[in-house]
Amino acid sequence: MFTNFEIMFKPQQGVIKFFFLSRSITLKRRKELKHFIIKLIKREGYKVGTINYIFCSDDYLLDINRRYLNHDFYTDIITFQLSGKNQRIEAEIYVSVDRVKDNASNVGEKIAVELHRVIFHGELHLCGYKDKSKREIGAMRKKEALYLDEYL
Repeated sequence: MFTNFEIMFKPQQGVIKFFFLSRSITLKRRKELKHFIIKLIKREGYKVGTINYIFCSDDYLLDINRRYLNHDFYTDIITFQLSGKNQRIEAEIYVSVDRVKDNASNVGEKIAVELHRVIFHGELHLCGYKDKSKREIGAMRKKEALYLDEYL
C-alpha cells in the first residue's frame, strides 16, 4: 500500500541531482542544465526517473572502476544504469573532475565545454549509445556535439 502511494506521487518529469565530492569545479546554470538533460532523454525516446551526478576526484573514480568494473585505469565518467529495460531511467553517473580538466587541457577546450560534453556522454549511454567501436564512437561524438551546440 505504501509503495502505491509513493508511485502515485513520484515526479512525472524526472529528477536530476548533482553532488560534489570535489569542490574544484563549478557547475553553473544548474536548474537550466537539469531541464536540458530531461529534454535530451525524452528526445531520445526515454523517460526519466532519478539520475544522480556525483562529481569526484580521479582517485575516487579509480576506486569505483577497480571495485565494480575490474578496470585499473583512470576514466572521466562511469555510468551505472539502475533501472530495467522499458522503465524510467534511474542512474548514478560519476564524473572525475580531474580527468575533465586534463582532457580539456589536452584537446585545447574550455573546462566548462568538456564538463558538459561528459555530462551529455553519460546521458547518451543511458539512452543506449555505446562507444566501443569506431562507428559507435562516431555516433556518440555526433550526438554529443549536437547537444553541446544546443545547450551552450
